[in-house]
Amino acid sequence: MRTHTLRHDEPTPGELSAIEAEWSLIDAELTVLDAEIALINAADHGGPSPLDWRRLRRAEARVIRVAGELAARPASWKAVA
Repeated sequence: MRTHTLRHDEPTPGELSAIEAEWSLIDAELTVLDAEIALINAADHGGPSPLDWRRLRRAEARVIRVAGELAARPASWKAVA
């Protein structure tokens, strides 16, 4: 007979803290994903416009900027998972 360990599907307070600390990066990465999806969908409508490409470049630049800001935070600001 096997014993099953209990599994909690909810995040721990430490995990929630880490998510909150990195939310700006998560949001920036989601913006890149939205821009990439728009490029894919634009293929069905004559191809991406210059505005579509600009949106992607700006989103990618935001990810780089936010990741740099997070990396530059002092260790006391970084969440421990």
